[in-house]
Amino acid sequence: MRPTITRGDSGYASAHHLRFVPGEKTLSALSPPFALSVLVPVYNERFLVEQSIQRALAFEDPRVSSLEVIAVNDGSDDGSAAILDRLATTTPRLRVIHHPHNQGKGAAVRSAIAAATGDLCVIHDADLEYHPADWARLLTPFVEAQADAVYGSRFLSSDYRRVLYYRHTIGNRLLTLGSNLMTDLNLTDMETCYKMVRTSLLQSIPIRSDQFGFEPEITAKLAKRGAVIFEVPIRYTGRTYLEGKKITWKHGLGAVADIVRWKLRDDLYKDDEYGGDFLRSLTRIRNIHRWMADLLLPWVGDAVLELGAGMGSVTIHLLPRGRYVASDINPHYLDYLRKLSQGRPYLEVQELDLRQPEQFEPLEGQFDTVICINVLEHVADEATALANISRALAPGGRAIVLVPQGPWLFSSLDRVVGHQRRYTRPQLQQLLEQAGFELDELQEFNKIGVLGWLLNGRILHRDYLSQVQLKALNTAIPVVGGADHLAPWPGLSLVAVARKPI
Repeated sequence: MRPTITRGDSGYASAHHLRFVPGEKTLSALSPPFALSVLVPVYNERFLVEQSIQRALAFEDPRVSSLEVIAVNDGSDDGSAAILDRLATTTPRLRVIHHPHNQGKGAAVRSAIAAATGDLCVIHDADLEYHPADWARLLTPFVEAQADAVYGSRFLSSDYRRVLYYRHTIGNRLLTLGSNLMTDLNLTDMETCYKMVRTSLLQSIPIRSDQFGFEPEITAKLAKRGAVIFEVPIRYTGRTYLEGKKITWKHGLGAVADIVRWKLRDDLYKDDEYGGDFLRSLTRIRNIHRWMADLLLPWVGDAVLELGAGMGSVTIHLLPRGRYVASDINPHYLDYLRKLSQGRPYLEVQELDLRQPEQFEPLEGQFDTVICINVLEHVADEATALANISRALAPGGRAIVLVPQGPWLFSSLDRVVGHQRRYTRPQLQQLLEQAGFELDELQEFNKIGVLGWLLNGRILHRDYLSQVQLKALNTAIPVVGGADHLAPWPGLSLVAVARKPI
């Protein structure tokens, strides 16, 4: 059943699912003042929830332009729902979502995330253990260090904390230790309630945990997404079990299981965004990206434009260069590339759409190499795309174009990433020559990959490759990659190297 609501007054596969609008705020482009969304899961807190909501609404900071509170009544049966509805009738900045029955903290937070409209989200409990005044501390890394997420730690030095439950503290520290071992983060308080995250990032991550497993899940997924995470000290006034504390040792055991679960499983992008989780899974086969980069290296010059760079899986193996521009149209990939560019002054990141000639006019003749890996097959108008590549090249410059080969291989795997076609050798050669290029090289790549693509896409009709298969392929590449050309069947991809005439 859907929750009811009452209120007080995007690689190039992305182009076919959710269009990124130039000028829209990307994750790295946020700057104060921020619109802040406060997410409040509520379950049977009738004695405290009103004061907790009022505390949140009272928060003021010059770096916050507006504040909304989204309270999710998670099936309370103690009168909390009526209190929230009463507050909503007189408080325009409060929205209330009602779950018909209790589903758990993770489910409540998930509903609140979906409804959030601010630039940043912060999770706030309905009790009085945490104080919104500490949000000012959480905001600082967003302003000064381009943070993606900030955790409020109860164990860093702070003004005060209530002294309670040594065994509970040990449990929290052990869970944080376990999470850190799995994520390779050095957090001091993974289980903290106060997590402030960029809304666009948070809304792009699927939240599967209904209960308290939300904490290790979101931590693992932020780590795997390459988020820039900070910690700041916060005050903590814990309460006793007699006062209504709900966390028990059973939740701790569940958290251990969740820590392991989210180490083993990715599930990092929502299903309706870009085919992104499948594309992200392909980044795990690092050896194939290195293999691909080694193949391209002899033709790569010193002034390079890479189109559809994705998460930089090949890019990183081609650096450094005198000038390297990595581009994409997926806002999540652009954000990842911007993080990759930090400390690399020769690496620029731009949003470039191969279908838009006006975006290539300022780049005319600036590059000796344009790399276009697994992009052309997404574009309906290939002639325009190739003309844009030619425009960016200086006379004598090279276009390196990699596309999927073999129309007979077209399958569910192609559809999930937005492929419009697969190519034959004559088709690709003809396209390049019609665009005015002179073909220097045309070769096949990754014959070993044909077996997995055929099995999963054509025979089993899957829209994913299993992690076991990806790990097996990644392990096999260093062993069999050198003999790949000896296989008697066609390669999964075609690589063309074409020159722009002088």
